[in-house]
Amino acid sequence: MGALQKVAGAMLLAVSATLLAPAAWAQTPQPAPTPLEATGKPVDWVFLFKLNAGVFPSDPKAERPCPFGGTAQAYTSSFSQDYIWADSAQHELQQGTGLVGTGGDPLGATFAQVYAGGYHYVVWNDQFYRHPNIAGCGDSCASPWGHSKGLLAWNEHGEGLVLQVTTPSWPASGSASHPRQGDGNTLGCGKNNNVKFSQHFFSLKLSEPDVENVLDAIANASVVTNVNDAQLVNNGGPQGIQERVAKLGRKSASVSVLKFTLSSGVQLISKPSALAVPPWQLVSAELGGVDLRAATWWTVPAIPSTLSTTPIGCWDPGLIKPGAVQIATTGRWPITGSVAGKVIALGAGPAANGNHAKIGVSTSGTVPFTIFGDMNQQGALSGKCSSSQNGRGGLFFVISDAALHDSVGALIAGESAPLTLPVKAKAPKKAVKP
Repeated sequence: MGALQKVAGAMLLAVSATLLAPAAWAQTPQPAPTPLEATGKPVDWVFLFKLNAGVFPSDPKAERPCPFGGTAQAYTSSFSQDYIWADSAQHELQQGTGLVGTGGDPLGATFAQVYAGGYHYVVWNDQFYRHPNIAGCGDSCASPWGHSKGLLAWNEHGEGLVLQVTTPSWPASGSASHPRQGDGNTLGCGKNNNVKFSQHFFSLKLSEPDVENVLDAIANASVVTNVNDAQLVNNGGPQGIQERVAKLGRKSASVSVLKFTLSSGVQLISKPSALAVPPWQLVSAELGGVDLRAATWWTVPAIPSTLSTTPIGCWDPGLIKPGAVQIATTGRWPITGSVAGKVIALGAGPAANGNHAKIGVSTSGTVPFTIFGDMNQQGALSGKCSSSQNGRGGLFFVISDAALHDSVGALIAGESAPLTLPVKAKAPKKAVKP
């Protein structure tokens, strides 16, 4: 009987342990956040180009929802939330419907799952306009802080997505549990008009090692965030990720370019602030010296278009020689069909027909690269090498996709910046009185 009692007791303990253990469903990891074409339609990547208000203004009388916080603003200047987009299922640019960033579109759907999903996240932006106020920067953080904006989100297993944005002051909260204080958290619903100029957004699906790579990249680029602000950071998941997150929000002393090939095949290039070289020439060099055409917020101190033979004094001997970099100043949309495309400006504002996206394509070589970046082509080829964007950090995502390349290339085809910028005439000296 003693033996039987022991067996029975062991069985009772086993059953009790089973009954007291967490339910199987509770141990199932939360599905990873992923780029969405629409609610419930996951894709590997999605790219959106928000059109500018000068050529494609949105109807100010149309309903403008603010699902992530804020109120629709009566901006003194025009605004646009019209957009075009492509993704891993639809590789060519197409016209979007509705208002970008409000929920039914790919950007709004992608952000909504993170905002309501209870995920771990990091939000960074060098232009929060004091909500929140980080590092005493005021409206924006200058050099040597990174010129970078985005969101990284992941589940307990470390799987997730990255969302590169180019809009100032959005997003500024990664969770509905910690709503943004002092301003809106929806495009078109913030105090500052961040939907006037063209902008771009790029989201990519990530594995756990990819998330670690992105965290290394943003740390290297000195991105602006605050690990102690729950609006911006909800740390957790695998230990390697947690340790990397804890080191964010600091100015990096790195002078090394970080380059990763992510699980999707997309390349990620991280420029550190202390490597004071022209941004898009750096990208060309990291891609093997291919020629590029890029559209950015192109303004003073402007870097002109360059040839592969153009001397570049602001360069690092550890980098290979860059190819030609052509600066796009106009493009057009639509790019196909019977309707003639409207010409859009691809330089800076302040006119509403301006561009704050940072996109480019290769124009030589055998690989059709499309590049989505953080950085403007501003700075110097020689002289004061730390000038403007030369002295700041940022990220570049590079996709090899022929259909996307041709579509984006057609969007930014048009006029180009000259190889030599005009020299400003000096004011005549005042006559000296006798």
